[in-house]
Amino acid sequence: MAIQHRGRVEAVRRRMVEENLEAVFITHLPNVRYLSGFTGSAAVLCITSSGAWILTDFRYWEQAAREAPNFTLYRLQSRRFVEILPEFLKEIGSPRRVAFESAHLTVDQWMSWKEATPDVEWVPIKDWIEAMRAVKDEEELARIREAARIADATIAYLRRRLRPGMTEREAAWLAEQYLRTHGGDDVAFDVIVASGPNAAMAHYHPGDRRLKVGEPIIVDLGARIDGYHSDITRTFILGRMPRRFRELYTIVQSAQEAAIRNMRAGIPGKEIDALARAVIAEAGYKDAFGHGLGHGVGLEIHEKPSVGPIAEEPVPAGAVLTVEPGIYISGWGGIRIEDMVVIETDGVREILTHASRDPLISVR
Repeated sequence: MAIQHRGRVEAVRRRMVEENLEAVFITHLPNVRYLSGFTGSAAVLCITSSGAWILTDFRYWEQAAREAPNFTLYRLQSRRFVEILPEFLKEIGSPRRVAFESAHLTVDQWMSWKEATPDVEWVPIKDWIEAMRAVKDEEELARIREAARIADATIAYLRRRLRPGMTEREAAWLAEQYLRTHGGDDVAFDVIVASGPNAAMAHYHPGDRRLKVGEPIIVDLGARIDGYHSDITRTFILGRMPRRFRELYTIVQSAQEAAIRNMRAGIPGKEIDALARAVIAEAGYKDAFGHGLGHGVGLEIHEKPSVGPIAEEPVPAGAVLTVEPGIYISGWGGIRIEDMVVIETDGVREILTHASRDPLISVR
């Protein structure tokens, strides 16, 4: 077990003592990877005070043995986990008070587990591992930095290629091709290219609309490197910058700068969100910024901590966050600027994304 995985498992065991639990089952695959190193698509972890098992079927026996060598491999002959659950629990000492990840198990699965093990008290736990994952270690940061570097390079490439008449779909494909052929394992999510009125939709899917001079173009993309993600948004405009675009862009940029300059760990996410939201509201566009300021990024593109108007939990030091204020106006379009930062108790320690924020692209 790698040093970081051993420490993470021990942290789970300490929490088990606090909650009087004899065993914990981990089923959410990003959490399985975080604790064990296993990168496959089907496995369950079981952790007790003295043991740690990875349960998977034939497809992943070799992979699990290599990637999680200090976990005991329990070979599932059937892909239906519940069929072996009573026997497995008996083999590890018949624990009676056992936890499961309630946010990641369906009601049907939970009911089948209960029916198969009538003597077990199944205790729901939520966000145990997600809270641990919110604080990144140096190895994780190195992977995220590389994913951010590739995203930066992809944005720089795309701004050189965008031209009037190109469709949103063509632009998105150019970005994805570049990202995949210049170091990215995969895109972090479907590339967003939203032009003109379509840019009023924060999570628009690229279509056949053609890019035009003088209209906003939102590009949102990220890379995945060794399981870790990046996320960046730039808003461009081709050929000329109308007054309205310039005014709105300045507001959004000021909102982002205010948040990055003043945010710090240890305060609720909603207070960080308010730093940017106040700038946009004061400019008269309170209702045009309808999503949260940001989110955590790591093994998942959206993970803890949350930074939005209803985010009550304090943001921990060492978290990687997006800072992505925006203004969206139906019928006209939108503007969003997004960067990733590492936050500490005394403020932003590092800005991870560095692509140019200059929106104007010259057209010959």
